[in-house]
This record gives sequence, structure tokens and C-alpha cells, in this order.
Amino acid sequence: MLLRLWPEETKVAFMSFRMIAVILSVSALLASAALLATRGLNLGIDFAGGSVIEIVEPEGVTPGDVREIVETAGITGDIVINSARSTGENATDLEVIRFKTQEPREGENAEAAQQNANNRVRAALTEALGDPNLSAEEAEEALIRSSAAVGPKVSGELLQAGITALVTALALMMVYISFRFQWQYAVGAVAALFHDVILTTGIFSLTGFEFNLATIAALLTIVGYSMNDTVIVFDRVREEARKYKKLELSKVVDLAVNATMSRTLLTSGTTLLALLSIFLFGGDVLRGMSFGLIFGVIVGTYSSIFVASAVLLFLGIDRGDKPKREVEGFTGV
Repeated sequence: MLLRLWPEETKVAFMSFRMIAVILSVSALLASAALLATRGLNLGIDFAGGSVIEIVEPEGVTPGDVREIVETAGITGDIVINSARSTGENATDLEVIRFKTQEPREGENAEAAQQNANNRVRAALTEALGDPNLSAEEAEEALIRSSAAVGPKVSGELLQAGITALVTALALMMVYISFRFQWQYAVGAVAALFHDVILTTGIFSLTGFEFNLATIAALLTIVGYSMNDTVIVFDRVREEARKYKKLELSKVVDLAVNATMSRTLLTSGTTLLALLSIFLFGGDVLRGMSFGLIFGVIVGTYSSIFVASAVLLFLGIDRGDKPKREVEGFTGV
């Protein structure tokens, strides 16, 4: 027996709710813009600069003890200590240490200052927590699992590259949809993508989840997922518009959405199950990215129905000169 999350041959008038959906979407977009303007984003080390060091969790040592050791290395500003666990057969408990960009000391440039701060913290951790029976180099290798320092110049370049990748993806998709369908479809699809990206960015501002390169990857994934959903609906809209040439466009869209709803819900549902598992069990490193993807899949499913289709209805489409037909259950022929 096939699993169906949506009954067959339904005739739900989705487009009758489009004005309510437009009001909700515009309100959410304005709220997101206000949050980004007032609260901004909790930029991660990738974009704000700083260091992240992962160490094997020493027995009997608390995060407070680790913070004190880091402070003895001359680190100023917020120092964040998170517990995590590595994956694989030899999984171990870890302490993840993060601190933002440090002010250069005399004779240092910004990039060198951050790398030197990173080296001082590594040395202090090894001295305080390393195995005394090993050499300094061996003790550091056994204690510190990974270490990375990002200066302000590099972080700025990474942010610019991430934004460029996002804008380029949107532009290329708009060109593809214009050739694949009509320009009206392209405008509707890209409007839905902007909607999804802005709302997802806004929710990161609201929740305070770290915004880093993994988040950019999540946004690009959301763009691809939302576009896929929208193309499936639009492809069915084009097919139904050619078959039922005199049927009102809003009812043509209703036909298309009803026909694709089962597939949409099944795809979104299985994707959300996988993402929820990552969010719950993937650890702190993946929590922000998985949260963004969960929110983006939900918003992307909504926008492919109500945002993209509402824009398409507003712009209208060229329906060609195909034979006129009627469909049972819909009026307007």
C-alpha cells in the first residue's frame, strides 16, 4: 500500500488564501528586516574573525577552569566554551574554545595578532592540561584536536565570497527559469527565493544562532530545495494552463498545487525527519546549520505554493493557443 500524505483528486482552493498569505509574508519580511537592522547577526569566526580550538576534555576539568587558562594567555573579550563529542569509532568528549579577534600588540598586524593569540592559547593549554610524561610537542598533539585562526581581513573576504555565491545562484536560477518557462515564472520563483533567504536570515538574528560559512551552505541548500519545489509546481501549472485554456489562472494554479501536494509533503516530511535527527543528535557544531535547514524547508514549501504562485497570478502568463477544455469541480470556463 502506497503512503499518501494528501488525498487523491482534491480540489482545495489554495489561491483563495493568497491575500492572507501575502499579508503574513510581508509582515514576516518586515520583521526580519527590523531584526537584522537592530540586532544584526551573531557572526561566527568565519566572518567576524577569531579562533576556534578543540581539545580533548580533560578528566576533572570544568569549562570554567579552561576559561581561566585561556585568560592567562592574555585573551580579552568573550570566551565561549562548549562541550561536544567527536564522531567515529574512537569518539571522545571535547571542549570547543572560541574567542573573537584580538587587538594587535605593538609591532603586530591584525593577521599576525590573531595567529599569535592562537599560539599563546595552545601553549597555555598544553602547559596546564597536557600529559607531563610526554614532550611538549607530543603533549600538544595529544591534547589539541584542531585549531584555526581567522584574521579580520580573511573573514571579510569570506563574507563577501559567501554573499557573492548566494547572489550568483539566484541570478543563474532566474536565467534558467526564464528560458525553461517564461519570464513571469522566473520572477515568481526568484521572489520566493528572496522570501526564503530573508526569513531564514531573520530567524538567525532572532534566535542568536551563529551565522558562519555552514549557514551560507544551508542558505544555498534552501535556495536549491525551494527552487526544486517551485519548478515542480510551475511545470504542472504550465501543463494545466495549456489543457484548460479558458479556466481562470487562479483555478489552474489550484489544480497544479493539488496535483503536486502529495509529492511535496512526502519530500518535505522525509527531509525534515533527517534534519531533525541532525539537529537533536549532531552536536553544537551542526545545530545552527540544521536549524536553518529545518526552517528553510518549511518556509520553502510554503513559498512555492503561496509566494511564487501569487506573483505568477499577479503577472499573468502566456497560455498559447491550445484547445479549450473544462475540468469537473472548477468553474470559470
